[in-house]
Amino acid sequence: MHFTKMNGAGNDFILLDAIAEPFDEAAAPALARALCDRRRSIGADGLMLVTRAEGDADYRMRFYNSDGSLGEMCGNGARCIARYGYENGLSGETQRIETTAGLVTGQRVTKRLYKVRLNDPSVIDLHRSVSVGGTAYNCAYIELGDPGIPHAIVLMPDWDERDHDMLRALGRALRFAEEFPRGANVSFVKVVDVGHVKAITYERGVEDFTLACGTGCGSIAAALRLLGLSGDELAISMPGGELTVSLTASGGSVQDIYLTGPTNVVCTGDILDEDVMG
Repeated sequence: MHFTKMNGAGNDFILLDAIAEPFDEAAAPALARALCDRRRSIGADGLMLVTRAEGDADYRMRFYNSDGSLGEMCGNGARCIARYGYENGLSGETQRIETTAGLVTGQRVTKRLYKVRLNDPSVIDLHRSVSVGGTAYNCAYIELGDPGIPHAIVLMPDWDERDHDMLRALGRALRFAEEFPRGANVSFVKVVDVGHVKAITYERGVEDFTLACGTGCGSIAAALRLLGLSGDELAISMPGGELTVSLTASGGSVQDIYLTGPTNVVCTGDILDEDVMG
């Protein structure tokens, strides 16, 4: 089985082309758990499948977290898969990608820079209080797409000065808080100025911090714009690099959320893992 490994600002993925090499998609959750293991296999934050579109799109993207759970969508993954689609003749420089959360538009900017239009929010709650260890945290809750990708945004001006293990424990507690019935990706955000923030995201399904989270960036930008803390364009510095989000806002809602950032093809090869392939 041939694979391509890519990353977008450090958010890394194993990509399998199920159009070129069809296989039973029911095996994907187990494949994700095995192949994403960083000690015993290739290692990644998630597994992406390229499959034939079911509707009016160039192809379909199926995303699985490293724990095998199906993800609604992945912003950095969509940017990487857009590059794969263009470079492998599945689409032109502008493309339409089916995802579980809805249709995503991808666009080539340069060889390595790609932009995707994220799904519009289906749920916006700018003030959802969550208590952890006796402390109340005010979270902005956003779901991108329908079914939406759940994100909780916590303004924390000193997150980058806090003990990393303690911050991880807080991220995990918020991720599983009962106030988020479907769970949530949790982003801690430090506002640098009106056009720039520094953030880190604890991702459900990975169950740890990742180097970058694309839909997290889109949700951060949407929440801050509606809270009056940013404008229509925001640079977001994450541990893996900088991503840019632009959007439009009107009447308490946001739309046309575009995520732009780097892509990187790490390697290609054949999966010979005897624990996986038998």
